[in-house]
Amino acid sequence: MLFPIEGFLRRVVVRGSLSVIDADGGVHRYAGREPGRTLTLRFHTRRLPWRLLAAPDLAFGEGYMDGSLTVENGDIADAVGFLFENIHRSGDHWTRRWSHRLARLVRRLQQYNPAARAKRNVAHHYDLSADLYRLFLDQDMQYSCAYFREPDESLDAAQRNKKLHIAAKLLLDRPGLKVLDIGSGWGGLAIELARLAGADVTGVTLSEEQLKVATQRAMEASLAPRVQFRLQDYRAVQGQFDRIVSVGMFEHVGINHYPQFFATCRRLLAEDGVGLLHTIGRSDGPAHTNTWIRKYIFPGGYSPALSEIVPVMERAGLYITDIEVLRYHYAETLQAWRRRFLANRAQAVALYDERFARMWEFYLAASEAAFRYSNHVVFHIQFSRRKDAVPACRDYIGHTERRRDERRESGRQSRHDDAA
Repeated sequence: MLFPIEGFLRRVVVRGSLSVIDADGGVHRYAGREPGRTLTLRFHTRRLPWRLLAAPDLAFGEGYMDGSLTVENGDIADAVGFLFENIHRSGDHWTRRWSHRLARLVRRLQQYNPAARAKRNVAHHYDLSADLYRLFLDQDMQYSCAYFREPDESLDAAQRNKKLHIAAKLLLDRPGLKVLDIGSGWGGLAIELARLAGADVTGVTLSEEQLKVATQRAMEASLAPRVQFRLQDYRAVQGQFDRIVSVGMFEHVGINHYPQFFATCRRLLAEDGVGLLHTIGRSDGPAHTNTWIRKYIFPGGYSPALSEIVPVMERAGLYITDIEVLRYHYAETLQAWRRRFLANRAQAVALYDERFARMWEFYLAASEAAFRYSNHVVFHIQFSRRKDAVPACRDYIGHTERRRDERRESGRQSRHDDAA
């Protein structure tokens, strides 16, 4: 039978070997010139290969969700990793198709996120049950890239590293600093900043579910009202803050609103203040959001290139004082999340249903592959209103982290001695 994606697969499989069993039982084999893993996919409908030809970004994920695509000798992470790696190595990127060129043209419409629409988009993902996120996140419920100092570190340790790394870049050098956390999630970072340095932290979020959890956590930690959370759009925040931090929220701003976001940061930041932006980004220039991700996971979302961020910050009158690129840390984070999710998969099905669980599996697997094999990274962009707001040499970051590690270890030893 005619196999619509024959030409594409022959071009793209350069490492390992792929077998595809079509709906009539026919086997199509593709062998790369380099040794690698062996993968077998089964298509259960005749329609699926045609859908893959017409809309590959959407059809592959939907095929897995509805069961018309299965992996015979592995799992969906093996399949997505195989395809991402081969597409990346072959250079035969699906983004060359006319449909993807069109998507680049209409992405500003897709990312139009005024306050009301932004809240709906946030609710789509972040107002899912907190019990779902507890199935795979660390104990502190950090839903962003961890920071692995060592390859064998636990997820909980790596997420604490991330918070300490951010705190060091924020220069929390005296108690009582007023900190704004834009996109405060379940409150873990705000609580940590208050504990570490005696900061007064205000967190803003558009997620009602996250607001409830974060507020309860601050009360349980006896940190309210020094740590407080609001259901508020960043554009509506008033006042002035010594420090501003935003972790994993900028991906939801939308390129149309970058000038407004950074103008707001400048307006809210004290003259000698320091800010830090932690965002997923692209290492190979502007693109568009994957169709499946936009439809099922992050409507209105986009991961920007540095070339889309830096000029807007310059025009807003902000100094960029440091940039760090975290390359593989998110791949390791997502791998840990995916393994935890699979270990608790039955509970996810009980919370929602089988199709949702397959959707979430695909989301975690595809995201991991994007960071491991493709162009996705994480940017840390430190900024200020004054050129002299941070030290001239960046070694203060490591020094601060080491001092906090030493104090933490000293505290552990003291508690151990007291117990003995």
